[in-house]
Amino acid sequence: MTTAQHSELFTLLDISADDAAECRKLLATPPSEPVLRAIAAMTERLGTFPLESIHAGVDDETAWIEALLRFAPSVHAYHLTLGISPAVSAASLADLGLQLRINRRVHGRFGLDTWRWLTLHMAGNLFRLGRLQFHLVRETNANSDSHTPSQRPGWVLGVHIPEDGGLSPAAVDASFAEARSFFPRYFPDKPAAVATCDSWMLDPYLAQRIPNSNIASFASRFTLDRCSDAPTDAVYFTFRQRGLQDLDRLPRETSLQRAVLERIDDGGTWQLGHGHLAL
Repeated sequence: MTTAQHSELFTLLDISADDAAECRKLLATPPSEPVLRAIAAMTERLGTFPLESIHAGVDDETAWIEALLRFAPSVHAYHLTLGISPAVSAASLADLGLQLRINRRVHGRFGLDTWRWLTLHMAGNLFRLGRLQFHLVRETNANSDSHTPSQRPGWVLGVHIPEDGGLSPAAVDASFAEARSFFPRYFPDKPAAVATCDSWMLDPYLAQRIPNSNIASFASRFTLDRCSDAPTDAVYFTFRQRGLQDLDRLPRETSLQRAVLERIDDGGTWQLGHGHLAL
């Protein structure tokens, strides 16, 4: 791969300077057998609509980074064949660069401990539309238990919240408005009338504690179906710290930071809220 091709790839994936230097090293030699195996697994899934990430028998984080880098142009090309704009494709694939930066912030080094999450992007059915990401998948029994078949369609949009911005009602409205036109246009045979969200932000405690926040406004859009324990999610997504150690060292400067830590101080457990809304 030439210098110009590297530059084009890193621009597509929004890979910043420090990470770009490490990525160039990975691309400087022919791919290893684990990298080829990971690429083959992603190739098989491109154009399908999987709900789950893949492993392909490859445990090496670095191999997955290289495989994702090498395979991303194929996903971009697939998007373009569907008529999806280069800008939307790039915004969707740029999560790779964002996750590399998050890993550097969490661990202080180059890496990608969220590589499993990125394998979902590589199937070509997860898109960033404005503030939010939307993942087009088939309905499953697991997330339709609390609804009759007439209430839930065969296809749903899983909603995900990238960390790089606020959740103002206007920004969220714009994302949902774009999704309502985007998916019928490019996937007309897969109508999704419902969006789902599985997030610690939907834990009812959060809306009770900071009721006038943008997070509470976002959560109020969804009908809460159930909750499940997720003790570390709130800490990870608020502070980008794995685990619950040394919580006394974390800042308590914002109302969100205080809410997250004080609930744990009081012996509480953060939960994952599972909710849905009609599109």
